Amino acid sequence: MSARRILLVLACLAAGCETGPKPIAPVEQAGELVVLTINGPATYFEDTEGNASGFEHDLAVLFAKELGVSVRFVLADNPTKVEASIKRGQAHLAAAALVRHLDLPGGATWGPTYHTARHVIVHRTTEPKPKALADLSGRRVGVVEESPADALLSVPIERLPLGTSTVDLLARVAEGGLDFALVESSRFTLLRKHFPALDSAFEVGNPAEYAWLFAAVDKKRLLAAANPFFERIAKDGTLKRLVDRHYGHAARITAIDAGTLIQRTATLLPALKPHFEAAEAATGLDWRFIAAIGYQESHWDPTATSGTGVRGLMMLTEETATRLKVKDRLDARESILGGARYLVVLREALPQRIPEPDRTFLALAAYNLGLGHMEDARILAQRSNLNPDQWQDVKQVMGKLADPLVYNTLRHGFSRGHEALQFVDNVRNYRDILERIAPREVPQSLALPRLAEPPAPKALQGPTKPATAPR
Repeated sequence: MSARRILLVLACLAAGCETGPKPIAPVEQAGELVVLTINGPATYFEDTEGNASGFEHDLAVLFAKELGVSVRFVLADNPTKVEASIKRGQAHLAAAALVRHLDLPGGATWGPTYHTARHVIVHRTTEPKPKALADLSGRRVGVVEESPADALLSVPIERLPLGTSTVDLLARVAEGGLDFALVESSRFTLLRKHFPALDSAFEVGNPAEYAWLFAAVDKKRLLAAANPFFERIAKDGTLKRLVDRHYGHAARITAIDAGTLIQRTATLLPALKPHFEAAEAATGLDWRFIAAIGYQESHWDPTATSGTGVRGLMMLTEETATRLKVKDRLDARESILGGARYLVVLREALPQRIPEPDRTFLALAAYNLGLGHMEDARILAQRSNLNPDQWQDVKQVMGKLADPLVYNTLRHGFSRGHEALQFVDNVRNYRDILERIAPREVPQSLALPRLAEPPAPKALQGPTKPATAPR
């Protein structure tokens, strides 16, 4: 070590400098795969049942299982910090909906592409739809900090402050603070339901390729495992099912449906919210989830009645109401409590081996078409060499419940399976909207650890007097 280097180290020690976060150990030595991610609907979030979820989360869990180790997630404050943290070796890989670009200096390397999206121009539907980049000239086009807008757009852009989220960007467009925004299509698919006045106008540039970013730590081994892993899940349909699980339902909600719900959260929900919260206390189900079911069933109309005899806000049959001791189906409080208890009964009736969130999705479908027809659908999935315990597999055969060549071979006969598919998708979307309008507090026990930041260098200084207490 040079004399200059020794002096610098001694000076740092004298000034009380701290060392930055230590790089992690190789996977086998650490006994776990450490994954850096960010909080968001496309990456990692806690669902209404308190379970970790997200497209990137599910992929990383599968990869860790492939390696035969546990997985530990750490959270970066925003995407702009991810690459620097990986170069410092603070995680084995980053799974954060990152768009591949050139390999980085310092040993970080991109893994294989596993998902593609397009960049789209987002606009307000109340104004003329732009058709080409020329239509953006002289208008305010916003992007988030990490956006590759400079390479994609030939018009001036407004790069929002560090840490601004895509949600904030879209909100500025919806409120008129910006005319347009450049957004990845996958992110817009997930967020569009919250902004029914926005839509995509046209695509820009080549497809954006999502990839994991691997740190130098254990890179050779992890990359050697990642390539066949992604090849296998693409070939056997696992990747397609994950994409549909996390993006499919969001693509199937209309702007009118989302806009009507958002309106009614201001007009109808305040009076009903105490009843939904009481149902949460009685059943343990998140009140937003119960409210989403109620909205799907009746648009929160306590007097709703269908031609088939189901009635009330949660649209209970007379038989179900009697079994659940609901005396008056048209009483909002009774109906909500009864509907929540009914979903719990359906969920508990499914085989205990079925994990979440599949268990809840299957129970939701059963709420719509009945437990018997749900079991018929699971039998059909098994006949087709699909997994009867996974919603993404069972939903592939739901439409066959209306096919005479099929339903005549089933115990419970004909059913409108397509309606159950729409029911589950709608409830998921409505729940997501309600979660954004009335976010729940995540228990401290469920919160992800934040990534430690390296300390800022301290200036060299002489002895100082003790700080004076404020007066």
